[in-house]
This record gives sequence, C-alpha cells and structure tokens, in this order.
Amino acid sequence: MDIKERIKYLTNLLHRYNYEYYVLDNPTVEDVEYDSLMRELEQLEKQYPEYASENSPTQKVGDYLKNDLDEVVHQNPMLSLANAFSYDELREFDEKIRKEVNNFTYNVELKIDGIASTIHYENGLLVLGATRGNGTTGENITQNLKTIKAIPLKLFEDADVEVRGEIYMPKSSFEKLN
Repeated sequence: MDIKERIKYLTNLLHRYNYEYYVLDNPTVEDVEYDSLMRELEQLEKQYPEYASENSPTQKVGDYLKNDLDEVVHQNPMLSLANAFSYDELREFDEKIRKEVNNFTYNVELKIDGIASTIHYENGLLVLGATRGNGTTGENITQNLKTIKAIPLKLFEDADVEVRGEIYMPKSSFEKLN
C-alpha cells in the first residue's frame, strides 16, 4: 500500500471509529489503538500534506453530534491537548493557550476518560451544561448534569462564571451501575 492509499485507509477507518464512538455509543477499538492510528495519520499528513483530506479526522476535536440533544455553540472554543505525547507538544499547546487567554492556571491530573463539559452559572444559578462536541459546538446536557450530586445547582455567590472540566464515573460506580 502506498502513502496516498494508507492516508485514505486511515482516514476512512478513523471516521468509522469516530462514528461508532460518538454516534452509536459503541466503540469497537481500544483508546490506545485509536490513538496510535491517529498519530500515524497525523505524521503521514505532516510529511505528505498533498495527500491530506480536508475532512480528515485530524482536523477535529470531537465528532458528530447526536440529533436528540440541542446544539450549544461555545462562546469560546473548548480546546484540547489533542493527545500530546511529548514535552514539545505540551509546550506548543501552552503557547497556543497563552495567545488566546490572558489569565489562567493549569490543573494537571492523570488522564481521565469522560465527557469534556462546560457549565454556565448566571447569578450563581446553573443555567447551562454542554459537552465539548467538536470544540465549537456541543450538546446541551443541562438536565443530565443537574442529577450529579457533586455539581452545585447554586453557588455561594451570585456569580456569572463558566466552569470547564471532565465529567466521569469512577470505576466502582460504573461496576455498581452495571
């Protein structure tokens, strides 16, 4: 298989895996295998940009939105580390953030696989919760988030604030649910 065919193959394969994961909620590949294939495609597209497709999965943060939830357009894009594997890639991410954001801090933790989300409070009241989606447009999950006991419906202060983070379920709770 030549380079052009390999790029096309990886593009189609990763689109299928994205569809299975984001639309069907039925992933058929482990994260480590998906990340390895994505990394290979990124490297090939970098080396051979003439073969890269405009609809390449390397150009997206997330993927398809389900039709059963309302869309939410993020006022500020929800950026991602995009599976950084080296210090140089983390430094590039930091430079990108510094160009976009004036005042910020990092909270670094082990990787948690959940749902990247944003929660908006107005006058201290939870008014909107959304998924990251593709980074620009997500899905309204306000009602789902209100069922999570750790998420306050009202803050102690009447503040207007957006909070971003990863919503996840500990393995012990997942096993109990199943």
